[in-house]
Formats: sequence, structure tokens, C-alpha cells
Amino acid sequence: MALQGLVDWRGRPVNQKRHGGVKATLFIHFLIVMANIANIPLILNLVSYLHGTMHMGIKDASTTSTNFFGAICFFSFLGAFISDSYIKRFYTILIFAPIEIMAIDQLKRFGLCHGQGYILLACQAHISSLHPPPCDIINHPNECIPVSGKNLSLLSLGLYLIPVGEGSLRSCAAALGGDQFDNDDPEEMRHRISYFNWFTFCISLGGFVGLVFLVWVQDNEGWGLSFVLAALLVLLGTVVVIGGLPLYRHQKPKGSPLTRIVQVFVAAFRKRKLSLPENLVETNEVTDASGNKSIELLERTPGFKFLDKAAVDNGDKGAWSLCTVTQVEEAKIILRMVPVFLSSVLGNVPLPLLLALTVQQGGAMDTRLGATSIPPASLFIVPIVFQMLILVAYDRAAVPWLRRLTGYRGGVTHLQRVAVGFAASVAALVVAAAVEGRRRRWSTSPAMSVFWLTPQFFLLGVMDVTSFVGLLEFFYSEASVGMKSIGSAIVFCVLGVASWLGSFLINVVNRTTSSGGGHGWLDGATLDASRLDLFYWLLAVFALVSLFIYLLCAWMYTYRHDPRMKPTVRDDDTLPPESTRQPAV
Repeated sequence: MALQGLVDWRGRPVNQKRHGGVKATLFIHFLIVMANIANIPLILNLVSYLHGTMHMGIKDASTTSTNFFGAICFFSFLGAFISDSYIKRFYTILIFAPIEIMAIDQLKRFGLCHGQGYILLACQAHISSLHPPPCDIINHPNECIPVSGKNLSLLSLGLYLIPVGEGSLRSCAAALGGDQFDNDDPEEMRHRISYFNWFTFCISLGGFVGLVFLVWVQDNEGWGLSFVLAALLVLLGTVVVIGGLPLYRHQKPKGSPLTRIVQVFVAAFRKRKLSLPENLVETNEVTDASGNKSIELLERTPGFKFLDKAAVDNGDKGAWSLCTVTQVEEAKIILRMVPVFLSSVLGNVPLPLLLALTVQQGGAMDTRLGATSIPPASLFIVPIVFQMLILVAYDRAAVPWLRRLTGYRGGVTHLQRVAVGFAASVAALVVAAAVEGRRRRWSTSPAMSVFWLTPQFFLLGVMDVTSFVGLLEFFYSEASVGMKSIGSAIVFCVLGVASWLGSFLINVVNRTTSSGGGHGWLDGATLDASRLDLFYWLLAVFALVSLFIYLLCAWMYTYRHDPRMKPTVRDDDTLPPESTRQPAV
């Protein structure tokens, strides 16, 4: 049973009717909304704060912003490792959330106030002696003094405490919600598929509210108040998620999954000269070296036969010499997912670049909407609105129809859904290149309307809805029971690595295109002095090549579980019969 190994908050076996289900995930969804109201405006507007208030140069501010996002992705993996290995996911959230929120105390080192995460940043933004004096950074940048010394250390401490809490919250909340549904129950399985759609919807909803509300506070009331409100929002979300404690199904930690996997490689290497027995039933199937049964038993699969030697009993019973078949299969699962991970990183490289550069495009266009003018930073709201609308339409209308058509539980397989997103990325880049080329040729006054960007904003929404949710479902469902949090964290690692590669790609393109003595494609003082259209075409070719690489990796992958519906499940119409194990694409 899929409920095996799950307990309630008192450590007792769960009651399927009382614990888990949609009612339990409502508390998690509320936490995700509150957390993203707080952090998405910070992620997207951090360069403005570092440049405008802390007087960092654009390059240093952009690098710090990229590193901040990368740190969130890194700590999502750290929090996931802790929750899978030692502490239940719920308690991992409770331990790390306060680091993101607050803990005001006296600290002699800084002489004034010390806090964690948002409160520490609020102190620095409010107290004038902790940040550089005001100046005209736009017209007289040489007169501005950048943040330095102890104030720079304080800024870095405040910034990088947030990813410690936020990263752990992201990965553990996604996995905790997935734990509330029984994979062996067809009805609960359908709810779990919807859960990941609504999890992403809550991220978008939080981002929408944050970009409307907190950005207004940042611009009109100051960054200090916005940081305080961010802390209070995360605190409120944490309190509400605590209220759902009696309803949660908790997965008991199973020890370090990384240790188990390393043991497999070490044991296989030690036995590299050993011949595999003809009957692999003789391998160590059920118990580990201590004689304890595993909660999830994985059947032996073909492929990576050199790892099967780790489960062959040659007389040495040590944990680093004899592994269970389940351990071996966990290692095989990771190896099989590596090509999908790497190709997904490449496929996601254009997303943050296209999002940021589209907003720059909008700043050079006519942003009037009737009598009002739309601030360029507010253009981030447009793809978020598209994401929410597409998610609702997909979950409520498209999935039931596709389920009847294809027989797949989610309408399409996880990797097929990701492929749709990467194809939308190619289309968005082609449209963006064409629109930018037209904008450069636009000779009439007023400037070209910002609403020309609507198609690429829509395609950006399609990409995020399909690729992000598809990857989240894929890595969570394919990971073994002892690695569910890590499976969720891998998705955020994909986004983090893709963001870093995007920054690297910009530097390479600028150096290459400026080799003749001129400035690079993206080095111009204005958008008209740059060649954003050519960069978009380059990204489109990159995305197309990445799509083909991804399709090859997805085609070669075979799911652990048949993605088709069980024949007992009905969705108003008769479903196709369940098939045997299917390739991913």
C-alpha cells in the first residue's frame, strides 16, 4: 500500500478518511501564497533595491540577484536532504521558516540590531546609518557611494538568510502536499495530479498579489516597510500551516538517501570483478545489513547491470559491501533521470532571459493604457496572469478531456507536458525576435504599443505552466519514497542552474560580438543601440536544439509506474484499457 510508512502527528498509522486529501493541502497552499507574496517581488525587484538604495553598480547588482536566486535553489536541496534523511517535512518547514522571517536581538558586531531574513533587511533599510546616503543614481552616479564594509556584510547576511528558509520551504511543502494522496487509490491519484497544478497556481497568485501590493509599498512607502510586511506574511503562512498539523500524513525519514546511493557505487566497485549470478533472485532482495525491512521494496530492473553486483552476497555483510536491491534500484533511478535533468536545464535557459528582456522591451515601447501609463516593472504581472488563467483552464477543462482521449492519468505524460513547454519557448523566442525587429524599424510616433508583447507573454505563460509543473510531477513521482523531497528540490535546482547558464551565455555573447572593437549585442546604452532581435534569434536556435536533445532523452526514458489510468477509474466516459509500461514520450 502507498500509505505504508505514513503516520499522523503522534506517530500513529494514518486513517485514510481522517488524514490527508485535499483538505490537508489547503493549509499548504495558503503558505505558498503568503511566501510568494513576500519573495517573488524581492526576486524580481532586487536589482532596483541594490542599485537604487544600496548604490551597487548594475553589474554587481545583477550578479547579486542571480546569486540570490541560485542560493534559494541550493538551499532547497539542503532542506530536502534533511527532511528525507532525519526530520519529517513538516518539522523541517517549522525549523527553517523562522530563519526566513525574523529573530530580532542585540548584536554587538553591528552595534544596532540583528535579525534574520526579512527583518534584518528591514532594519538596514530603515536605519539610515546602515545604508549609503541618498543620491541621484540616475543623473549623477559618480557622486553615489556604494554599500561597503560592515553594511555590505549586513546586507549579504540578510539576503542569504532568506534562501535558507525559502529554499527549504519550497521543496518540503511540495513533497508534503504530495504525501497527502495515496498513489494506489485512483481518486486520490487524480487529486494529486491536480495538487501540483494548484501548487503552481498558488505560486503565481502570490506573485501577482506581491507585484501589485508589495511593489507599490516599495515604491511609495519604502523598502523597510515592505520587508516587515514580507516577514509578517511568511509568519502568517507558517501559523496557518501549523493549524493543519492534525490532518497531515507524515512520511517517516528513512536515513540519508545520498549515503545509500554512495554505498551502492562503493559496493559495486569493490565487486567489479565478481560475476553476476545467473539467477538474480539470489541477490540481497529484502533486508539490509541490519536486518530491517525497507518500507518500499523496488523490483530489480534491467540496465546498469554493473550496479547489480552491489546486491550480490559474497560473504561480506558490511553496509558498504552488501546493499539491498531497493538501494541498487534507487541508484538506477537517479542515473536514469540524469539525462532528463541535464536536457531540462538547457531547455529552461531561455525562460529567465526572455522574461527579463521582454520587460526591457516593454520599457522602450508605448506603455499607455488609456489615460494611465503602465510602469515597466508591472509588466511582470502579465505573464503571471496568463499562467493563472492557463492553469485553471488546463486543470478544469483540458485534463479531463485529454484523460478520456489518451487514457493517461494527467491527460498527457509528465515529460510530454514538459516538451509542450519547451516548444512554446521556441515559439515565444521567434515571436519576440520578430516583434523586436519590427520595433527597431518602427518610425512613427508614438512608439510601438506594448501590447505587441502579448503573444510572447502568453507563450511564456504556457511554457511555465507546462514545463515547471511537468518537471515537478516527474521528479516527485519518479523518486523513491525515501527521496521525495529531493525529487521536488531537483526542479528548483534545474531553474537555478539554468539561471546561472543564462548569465554565462549573455557574457559569452557580449564578448564574442564585441570582438571587432564595437559593443556587444546587449552592451548598448539603450535598447536601440543593442541588437536584442539578433540575441532572440540566437536563443531561438539554442532552444530548438535543446528541445530536440530533450525529446531524445525523454524518448529513451521509461517510467517506473504505468502513466495510464487504471481500468476501474471512470471520468464520465469509458477509458482505454491499462497498458503495459510505456516509454516516456
